[in-house]
Amino acid sequence: MLESQLPLLIVMLVLGTAAKAVTVATKGEPGGLSRLGPAVLVPERVQAAALLVCAAGELVLAAGLLLTTHPLFRWGTVAFFALSTYVLLELRRRRPDAGCGCFGEVSSAPVGLRSIGRTVALTGMAGVSVWAPVPGWAAALAPSWLLAAGVAVLVALSPEIEELIDRVRHRAPCEQRRGPAESVVLSRLRSSGTWRAHQGELASAEPYDSWRELCWRFFAFRNHDEDDVVFAVYLTGRRPAVRMAVVSTEGSGSLPEYTAVSA
Repeated sequence: MLESQLPLLIVMLVLGTAAKAVTVATKGEPGGLSRLGPAVLVPERVQAAALLVCAAGELVLAAGLLLTTHPLFRWGTVAFFALSTYVLLELRRRRPDAGCGCFGEVSSAPVGLRSIGRTVALTGMAGVSVWAPVPGWAAALAPSWLLAAGVAVLVALSPEIEELIDRVRHRAPCEQRRGPAESVVLSRLRSSGTWRAHQGELASAEPYDSWRELCWRFFAFRNHDEDDVVFAVYLTGRRPAVRMAVVSTEGSGSLPEYTAVSA
């Protein structure tokens, strides 16, 4: 049973490799890589190289898991997914607008708890597989109900599936689609934990301004200190990401002072 998750780990690594390679090869829109982890964490001139290095590492791990039982590949996979979890947490903290890039451009939605939960689950699956007595190809020949359970968990934790369904339906990237009505997005904002956490700080429950940028709808409010409180709601997904920032009106400079964006 220890080997039950090896086929799933191999498939995830191969899909990640292929998606990253395609994203770099097609280049996408200008600056598109700057919204994908891990490229978002490195200078622009080496963003494509960072994605390709990550893809190459995934391919090597997948081949090792498939063909051998060597502990180097087993522990390397554990380390890879554990490091991925850390990177996603950093992205969520430092660049809440960026996608995880786990499957290239398809993973452009902001990093959420589902993406983080997926890497945690994969880390656990890789950890269990360390002591598997057979290589991945042998495990694939004898699938078990544990493999099916692993697939179900990853499907539930993969926001990319919703993005792919949306693309099939609309055949256009998020930023080029007509978004939901402003009132619908505002309702989604008011049902979010971010809104409930900061609602008491607002002078009014109604925004004084609203606008759209790419895949985000922004709502501006005033707080009791007369500062601007800006909420951003991602326009796709069943549970869209919501971010918040406070823009201080104090100070004599011409530029506003921004607090850190929080999720």
